Amino acid sequence: MPIYDYRCDDCGASYDVFHKVREVVEDVVCPSCHSSKHTRLISAPSIRMNSTTSKSASETPPPSCCVGGACGLN
Repeated sequence: MPIYDYRCDDCGASYDVFHKVREVVEDVVCPSCHSSKHTRLISAPSIRMNSTTSKSASETPPPSCCVGGACGLN
């Protein structure tokens, strides 16, 4: 469910809108001046990466060439 950033064309306020299913332009209203005139801004996505493994890269074994029995095909 995306969050879009907007800038009000009347007062210049920036705000974000959480769209549940699809973007409905008529529902976007400036929280400062209640104008429906706006410009949708391009914003960088927020990416968060977490590691769920406790092994370090040096403890991970190298990949095998025989994954799925492929070595028998040579």
